[in-house]
Amino acid sequence: MNFKKFLDKKADEYEKFDIHRMPKIYKSIKNRIALPKIIHIVGTNGKGSSGRFLATYLYKNGFTVGHFSSPHIQKINERFWLDECLATDEELNLAHKGLEKVLSKKQLNEISYFEYLSFLAIIYFKNVDYLVLEAGLGGEYDSTSVFDNILTLVTPIGIDHEEFLGDTIEKIAMTKLKAIQKEAIISKQKFNEVSFIAQNFDKKITKSKKLLTNNQKKEIKKFIKKNNLPHFQRINLSLAIACSNYLNIKFNLKILDNFIFKGRFQRVSDKILVDVGHNLLAVDEIMTHYKKKKVILLYNSFFDKNYYEILSRLKPIIKWLEIVEIDHKRVVKKRKLIKTLEVLDIKYKTFKKIDKNREYLVFGSFVVVNEFLKRLENQRY
Repeated sequence: MNFKKFLDKKADEYEKFDIHRMPKIYKSIKNRIALPKIIHIVGTNGKGSSGRFLATYLYKNGFTVGHFSSPHIQKINERFWLDECLATDEELNLAHKGLEKVLSKKQLNEISYFEYLSFLAIIYFKNVDYLVLEAGLGGEYDSTSVFDNILTLVTPIGIDHEEFLGDTIEKIAMTKLKAIQKEAIISKQKFNEVSFIAQNFDKKITKSKKLLTNNQKKEIKKFIKKNNLPHFQRINLSLAIACSNYLNIKFNLKILDNFIFKGRFQRVSDKILVDVGHNLLAVDEIMTHYKKKKVILLYNSFFDKNYYEILSRLKPIIKWLEIVEIDHKRVVKKRKLIKTLEVLDIKYKTFKKIDKNREYLVFGSFVVVNEFLKRLENQRY
């Protein structure tokens, strides 16, 4: 069986979650798996961008580097980045066969979708110098947290996935920070509660800015402006550079020129910007980016997201909203979304096609961006 057929048999990522399963299975086979140097990334926003900045920077400095990220936008291979190339189906099939030699049939049947992908990443990236390993939902119970690492990076922490992580910023921060094994570097945080908890945590946690020189801070600002990246990427890039400084790697930001990470505030044309963000931290960054400018918002949401609050905050920049219809069991019912739009007095219609004379923001989730990009490919634009 190839890896895609195996994944098709697995339940969705949010089902059958057992906090004891992954540690128990890994403990039983860890002496049969050789780990590379792992840099673990946890947080709420910016994990993917921080990880790709770091992985690219390490690769450009001469290292063999893997980056495991999630979720994907259009195909599962996007989660497996090795030296600037995405894994092929053939390569992942070989990794799957390697995993079958390590895990028993019973263990393979027990593990969840994301647990399987975490194990697959360890097999696929076993020979790299560094593996940048991004957590899925979160912290101490995330399947990526069982693997021994050399360092943890903590991106901005906010409210998201409350059903799994806790209903307050304090609870969520504690869950995320408990993933730290040895040392950690923490990025600039929006919530003071996160910084307070980090300061009083029982592990060595260094603020990213403390590992940056004044000249590096200036160069990071110049790089963001030169490459026309949104200002919030400065936080993610600063975390990546702080990590490289921790690893004693020579500073040379020019090697990242023309950096693009698909779906992360990506401009796919002069008038279309797509972003896979789906929570309030992402909304705050969008509002800062657009300020007083108004755009057409192409949007949809999963039912377990706080779409009322998200749309309420986005309202000042919305000319009108176009609902991107998606076939996915976690997407909010259209009538519920419409009711919310009517309560908020936001004009809306169903998305059909792009008007090349208008400016758009595509936002709401990975599946929204995926659906839009598929339609864009089929539309002559």
